This record gives sequence, C-alpha cells and structure tokens, in this order.
Amino acid sequence: MEKTKVGIVGLGGMAQLVHLPILSKFENVELKAVCEINRSRLKTVAEKFTSANQYVDYKEMLDKEELDAIIIATPTNTHLNLAIDCLQAKKDILIEKPIALNYTEAREIVSTAKKNKKQVMVGMNLRFRPDAMLLRSLISSGELGNLFYIKCGWLREQSSNQKWFLSKKLSGGGVLFDLGIVILDLALWMMGDEELESVAVQKFYQSNKDVEDSVVGIIRFKKGMVLNFEVSWDLYSEENSFNLTAHGTNGTAFLNPLRLFKKIGTSHIDYTPNKSTGAQNLFRKSYENELKHFIGSIREGVKVISSGEEALTRMYLLENIYKSAELQKEIRVKNI
Repeated sequence: MEKTKVGIVGLGGMAQLVHLPILSKFENVELKAVCEINRSRLKTVAEKFTSANQYVDYKEMLDKEELDAIIIATPTNTHLNLAIDCLQAKKDILIEKPIALNYTEAREIVSTAKKNKKQVMVGMNLRFRPDAMLLRSLISSGELGNLFYIKCGWLREQSSNQKWFLSKKLSGGGVLFDLGIVILDLALWMMGDEELESVAVQKFYQSNKDVEDSVVGIIRFKKGMVLNFEVSWDLYSEENSFNLTAHGTNGTAFLNPLRLFKKIGTSHIDYTPNKSTGAQNLFRKSYENELKHFIGSIREGVKVISSGEEALTRMYLLENIYKSAELQKEIRVKNI
C-alpha cells in the first residue's frame, strides 16, 4: 500500500520531541511537509528531517502538497482557523490538546469535519499509555465491579514558559487547559463517559493573574458516581506525575504506577499484573500508540479514539467548571 502522506504545522517542543522522531520511523508514513512561521526554528528542524518540504505559510502548504493528514501543534488560538482550512481541504487532522479556545470553537471544528467527511482526533496521550489501556480493559471486563468513585490529580510545573501560554486570550485557560483536560479525559474514559449531573469547583490564582494555576473540584454523575480532581502548577509535589485511583464494588485500582486490589470479604488481595514499564518508556509509548492509532484509522477508514466529538464534551465540561468557579457554587450540567 502507498504510504500515508503527513504534514505538520507548528514545530515547537511537541513536534521536535514527539511527532517528528516517531513518525519518521513509521514505515507506512511519508513525512511530506513541515510548516513553521519562525524561520530560524524551521531551518533547524529542516536540517534534521531533510525529506520534508518546508513552509512558513500553511495555506501554501495545503495548496502545493498532496497530503492525507495534518498534525496541528500550534498555540491554541490558531487551532480554529487552521483546523477548518485543513478540513475544507479534505485532510484528516490530529490536533494537540485542547481542540480549541472554547466550546463554541470546538463545535465549529466538529461541524466542519462532518460536512467534509473527515476525521478530527485530539491528542489525549494518557489514554494511550500501556498501563492506562490495561486498566481500562480491566474496568471494562468487570474486574473492579461497578465504579462509583475516582480520585485523580496532576501537580507539576507548567508545560511552557512562552507568553501565549499564560494569556487566556491565546491559550483559553491555565492549568485546566494544560493538565486538567487531560486527566479529566482519562477519568471520564475510565468511567465510560457516563452522563454528568453537576460540578462544584474552586480555582486559584497564586502565581498568575490572567489564568488559573490551581483548580480543585468534584463532579457528580446521574448514576451516582463521583469524580474528585485537583490540578496545579503551584501546589508543591515531590513527584512530577499524575495519579488516578478508581474504586469499584469489587476492588480498587491505582494508576501511575498501575496496581490492582480485588476485594475478598473484608480484605483486599493484590492482583497487580507482573509486567511493569519505566515511566520514560510509558511516556514515549503513549505517543507512539497515539500516532499509530491515528495513522491506522486513516488508512483503514475507521473512527478514531479521542475524536472531535469526545473533545467537544470535554470542552463543555470545562465551560461548566469555569462557570462553577466563577459563581462559587455547585451547578447542574445540562445535556448537550
């Protein structure tokens, strides 16, 4: 079969550390073009990946290149126009999270994808970690019984020091858009995307004035389950890693590292799978699996995991989280 022709727009850290080195090793992918408005950065990257044609204008790239898919790894405020132009040019796209600045923009992207019969995938790499996929499989097979409570969190330094990252107008939000949307996506995925009932959230501005640097909250579901979360760039943590604990009627599971305990009477027995993988390898494998899935879905014509439609529900949740924090009270979440 012919190789899938891929273009990348935005050559920052994600592209240089993740997308480019991984895609260049896929035998079924041809890295056809790269685009970056920073000419110095474009030149640096081009020296390492000489087979890709270089552009500073993505519209010129769309006009001149025959591409099957495009990866968008640019600041959040550029996602809407980029995504729409790519979709109207009949390209499948993978957008690094978040999909857009807000729910309204996300809805426009998803609507454009439907009209043009193309796929939108959003980069939620935690889903593609081998340990997370195994935990999801264990939950789906009923090993923990019925889930009723998930507690999760992520405390670490902010992912970028660039000016746009700390501007609400350009980034959409603070730690919720950086860490919150990813850990909440993972927790909701573990719960099977059950229907929401309400959210009660508090956010803090300890180090930044324009975007939040800490958020704590509780999410209730119509079937009675509860999700508790905390994300922060400011709260001190001895470990720079996320955590998730899932409690079910038949046991409890922990993620990062993965541990599983089955409930036997009044005791809990360790049923943790023997296989373990180092944290650094899990990080890389998550992106390898994510990109393999994206390329495979395009080649086979099947629906992607972490789709634009799913991203739309995440953006809607964030919208309600911000509303709860601003009103400083628990609010009900309406169906969409």
